[in-house]
Amino acid sequence: MTDHAPFQRTAIDDGPRVISAQLPGTRSLSVAIYVLAGSRLETPGRAGVAHFMEHVTFKGTRAYPTTRAVSEAIEGCGGSSNAATDRESTVYWTRLPVREAERAFGVLSELVFRPLLREADIARERDIIVEEIRSYQDDPGQYVFNLFDRAFFGDTPLGWEIAGDEASVRGLGVDDIKTFWSDMYKPSNTVVAVAGNLDHETVVDLVKRNVGTGNGVMPTVAAAPALPVGRLSVENRDLAQAHLVLGVPGLRRDDPDQWTLEMLNTILGEGSSSRLFQQLREEAGLTYDVHSFQTDYADCGTLQVYAGVDPADLDAAVEAILVELRRMVDEPVATDELDRARAYASGRLELRLEESRHLSAWLGVQEALHDRVLTLDQALTELNEVTPAGIQALAARLFTDDRLAAAVISPRGTTKSLERVLHLS
Repeated sequence: MTDHAPFQRTAIDDGPRVISAQLPGTRSLSVAIYVLAGSRLETPGRAGVAHFMEHVTFKGTRAYPTTRAVSEAIEGCGGSSNAATDRESTVYWTRLPVREAERAFGVLSELVFRPLLREADIARERDIIVEEIRSYQDDPGQYVFNLFDRAFFGDTPLGWEIAGDEASVRGLGVDDIKTFWSDMYKPSNTVVAVAGNLDHETVVDLVKRNVGTGNGVMPTVAAAPALPVGRLSVENRDLAQAHLVLGVPGLRRDDPDQWTLEMLNTILGEGSSSRLFQQLREEAGLTYDVHSFQTDYADCGTLQVYAGVDPADLDAAVEAILVELRRMVDEPVATDELDRARAYASGRLELRLEESRHLSAWLGVQEALHDRVLTLDQALTELNEVTPAGIQALAARLFTDDRLAAAVISPRGTTKSLERVLHLS
């Protein structure tokens, strides 16, 4: 997306917000519907309901009454579709040939606004979701992130597994799911994002004809707790590899320093040129996989580092990660290192947004969750304005002992000294 082909936006009265970017000459079309309802809205008795709702929509709709009918409607023309539940939104998307635009809007609108929600389907899907949860729990490289969230955010919706747990999923009633849908899945509580060779007027017409209008509940979420809630969470398993997540509170979604954090994270742990990869893997030989990443929500965020290491090297790995965090505080990033990281982040963004699926997500997430929608060129300008002094100042704010937390899955007897080594100063 370049500034000579910008997006256009329309807010339909009592209906969705629509945002689209026309891509002349392309043959693929990507359409996404963002429902402004995620797991952060849940209560203890309804944990997992947002994710359950996302699953059961694909079991049948008025126009496509079976799972096969839903699948064939998209796959029948070579397209693909899926959905995902996050903390603050749920997205349904499809990518198919632009000549099938009517089909794209029709199928997605059916999934979101006209699901059948049959009791028999809900009963069958309950077992499937339980198996999904068990698959996460059996994968320590995945489950360690759930362990970290529970410790870091405590017993709050931000700390609960998005899918819920076995007890909560089995305890969800049919009425819980239907009420969540009827309250939250309303046209006015959605954003439709489109990227492909369709003009905006046509997009708006397709949305009006397929989605319609209607108001729903616009809930507010409880504020995030003071972070971190817990400092260290350990689970002992008989494994050949220890799995470690170390993190600090990051920034809320639209914090003015988010672009500085983007560059800090890139330098620290994005890609094989990053400091963590070079020091822990290439120099010390401590790990095969080490990387950092950030999460951001309306009022809080995290910066996390993951590493899988030999259990005997767990303390050494923690200490090596902390060395790199201290370096961020103690030394300004060299200009040439910042320039290389900036080129990496900028180029990756440019390449991703060449593809309609990523472009629709770029537009949809910003329209749904951010204060403003940036063009690619505006984003590149933000990256170019990040300075070594800004990164060092942000690192000094983020990397302090009282903000540090960790989660570890490792064999018994290998984590005894973690509390001692988990200090920056």
